[in-house]
Amino acid sequence: MDFKTFASLKVRNYRLYFIGQAVSLCGTWIQRMAQSWLVLQLTGSGTALGVVSAFQYLPMFLFSPYAGVLVDRFSKRKILYFTQAASGLLALILGVLVLTGSVRVWMIYILALFLGIVDTIDNPASQNFSLEIVGEEKLQNAISLNGTLKSLAKAVGPAIAGVLLLILGTGLCFMINAVSYTAVLVALFMMKEKEMYLCALVPAKKGQIAEGFKYVKSKPLIRDVLILIAIIGAFSCELPTVIPLLAKFTFGGDVETYTFLTTILGIGSMLGGFFAASCKRTSPHIIINTSLLLALSMFLVALSPSVIIAATFLAITGGIAIFLVSIVSATLQLESAPEMRGRVMSLYTVAYFGTVAIGAPVVGWICQVAGARWGLTFGGFTAIIAAIIAIPTLKKTAI
Repeated sequence: MDFKTFASLKVRNYRLYFIGQAVSLCGTWIQRMAQSWLVLQLTGSGTALGVVSAFQYLPMFLFSPYAGVLVDRFSKRKILYFTQAASGLLALILGVLVLTGSVRVWMIYILALFLGIVDTIDNPASQNFSLEIVGEEKLQNAISLNGTLKSLAKAVGPAIAGVLLLILGTGLCFMINAVSYTAVLVALFMMKEKEMYLCALVPAKKGQIAEGFKYVKSKPLIRDVLILIAIIGAFSCELPTVIPLLAKFTFGGDVETYTFLTTILGIGSMLGGFFAASCKRTSPHIIINTSLLLALSMFLVALSPSVIIAATFLAITGGIAIFLVSIVSATLQLESAPEMRGRVMSLYTVAYFGTVAIGAPVVGWICQVAGARWGLTFGGFTAIIAAIIAIPTLKKTAI
């Protein structure tokens, strides 16, 4: 690791955004931990955990192409003002419901659905906003640092959540997340627009969604990378559904076991993100090989006889997964025409996040019926299938 790993942090606007996101993402992971544990307490069901994820990611699966058009048409900064404020409000509502003893599982489903609608707009906007902050030269570095930051939050957030869950309970975890969104809002306000690389806004016209699909279809590299990440996003990267079940039922643990496994996963992801940030290039070969390594690491977690060994291989899995996602995101943005990036990244949102609506209930059901080890094994095999499908195109395509 060298100073080039942190090149984007030399940009003042990116530093502000990075700090704001650091606070907010920790809050997000505190909420995710609290929400999963709350659902498990209320239902004891792996399927219910999958259903919560399905509600949250279904809007991304259905509406992301429309969100991509919005991102191409309007200021990314203004969109992020709206999405961050809305996410904070939803966290506040959930916190109040829990603290007043009014919460029911169906309420968690509904709030997850609304959060999914907000995230459907937020994801392509934040992806494209990185380009406007740092420019094309530092884009891959910024994307990798964003991934590293998310992984750091995945390590720190659950560790904090574990303490808060034991001392304060789930309700205050949601309230803390609500407050954390103000950090991003302040960062957005403090940015200097004259230092940005603003992309020209695309004027409204008929057929822009269809135009996005046609564009992706005409670009075999973009098309097959999206197919690969869709399969992996749906069935391989369902660790938020699998880990609580692995902790509670496979290893007979409690919230401390759950916190430990999630924190270790986050640490591994953080290291993988740093490695991705230090990479100077990407290639189809790297994408394929990383997908196969992800499958192998998931098999090793599934075969682990103890919590410590499982945690070790989870760290490796997290590192490989974040590296893969960083490389895929950079590839899609760098290979897309500027006027199509919003729509391409909205389809990436469908592929990686939206497909969770399909995969999470399936993986949750497999875990409930056959055990968490089989959920991991299933995810590993689907990563292999994704790589095999992509090989014919990616092996003959150079970036």
